[in-house]
Amino acid sequence: MKQRLFKCLPLAVAALLVGGAAQAQEKTEGTSSDATKLNTWSIGINAGALAPISPLGGKNDFSNWKTNLGYGLYIKKQITPYFSLRLDGVRGKLKGDNSEPYKSGAVNDSPLSAFETNLDYSASLNAVVNLFNIDMFHKNNALQLYASAGAGVAGYKVKTSTGSGALTDYADGKTFNELIVPVGVGAKFKLSDRVNLDLGWTMNYVDNDNLDGYYRGSNDKYSYAYGGLEFALGSGKKQLAWHNPVALTYDEALQAKQTADGLKSDLDAQKAENAKLRADMDGLLKDTDGDGVADKLDKCPGTPAGVVVDGSGCPLAVPVPVVEKVIITEADRKIVADAIKNLEFDLGKATIRSKSYATLNRVAALLVEKNFSLKLAGHTDNTGSAALNMRLSKDRAESVKAYLVSQGANASRIEATGYGMGQPIASNKTAAGRQKNRRVEFTLY
Repeated sequence: MKQRLFKCLPLAVAALLVGGAAQAQEKTEGTSSDATKLNTWSIGINAGALAPISPLGGKNDFSNWKTNLGYGLYIKKQITPYFSLRLDGVRGKLKGDNSEPYKSGAVNDSPLSAFETNLDYSASLNAVVNLFNIDMFHKNNALQLYASAGAGVAGYKVKTSTGSGALTDYADGKTFNELIVPVGVGAKFKLSDRVNLDLGWTMNYVDNDNLDGYYRGSNDKYSYAYGGLEFALGSGKKQLAWHNPVALTYDEALQAKQTADGLKSDLDAQKAENAKLRADMDGLLKDTDGDGVADKLDKCPGTPAGVVVDGSGCPLAVPVPVVEKVIITEADRKIVADAIKNLEFDLGKATIRSKSYATLNRVAALLVEKNFSLKLAGHTDNTGSAALNMRLSKDRAESVKAYLVSQGANASRIEATGYGMGQPIASNKTAAGRQKNRRVEFTLY
């Protein structure tokens, strides 16, 4: 994987430089002399949340990830109103543990219990593209949406722990320097001619599997959601990033037409016509009640804020949710209690003994008749290793679920979970106590 990324990196950098040169030529040929007065350099500072997780999918090495403070800065060169190159740096910490199961209920069987990674630095060169202009007739906008992608290097040290032990250095305290590929999106708001509010989120893909100290052979990743301020540098009064060449080209075309036709004396009238055109456009898009439907198309003006409307601006009927009430009787609970009392397995196995079938059949019939949901929780005593007991408790709960399904119960309404030896209800020092701890609990809901 690393070799493929390093082979692609020169091509990506070359593409950025060629794209920047082409965009720069377009700016020189297609904009007026005002462009020379626009600021193209800026710096930014930000802070936010660092997390060893990807909401885009993929299995995480630790089931319970933590969010920690991250902070960064960048310097940016705006090449055209739509395209810029940005050098980013970020620091912070990444943490996670296995104190809780995955959202699916599965328990992480990793030999590690927790990790802590000091992200000493990450430096990356990114191409940033402004996605669109909010209003084509405004020369300077106040809101931008952008996307970014690039490549860089991250340096970090990792500490891990097993069981309840203290964190210790991973790989003898080695500092790892790994290739990263950041991909992000964001929104920018102009606070003044020199200051912008910058909100963004970046997903960083690491070209190795050492970030959390658990090596499984697949690449790690971490995310950074941030907010910060960007400050324009230079002597100009405006920022090139907010400059709209579409509107400028529109005005230049009008001026060229007036010069060609010898209508210089009508310049003021033409400006008035432009102003009227802008006013007409504003009137066409005016939305007094703010429901997203222009007044000219709004059949229900004055809709209160927050009301969901249809394409004509009229409120949508919201169906009232129907809540199904589940009633569990004492007779239902007795059927379940009898099944728990009579449930037996072969020694050290998940095979149900035949003497348990009769009471389990009554539970299956109850689930079919009343459409109940059922949670099965498997438990063991402390004989044997924790990993073996965790697997045995899960297998026994799954075995009971499989039998109930074979008798007609709805599989989607039965949840089977194993808890191993971690939740005893009696002392494991006696045979009677261990017998009580070897159980599968049934919970109707």
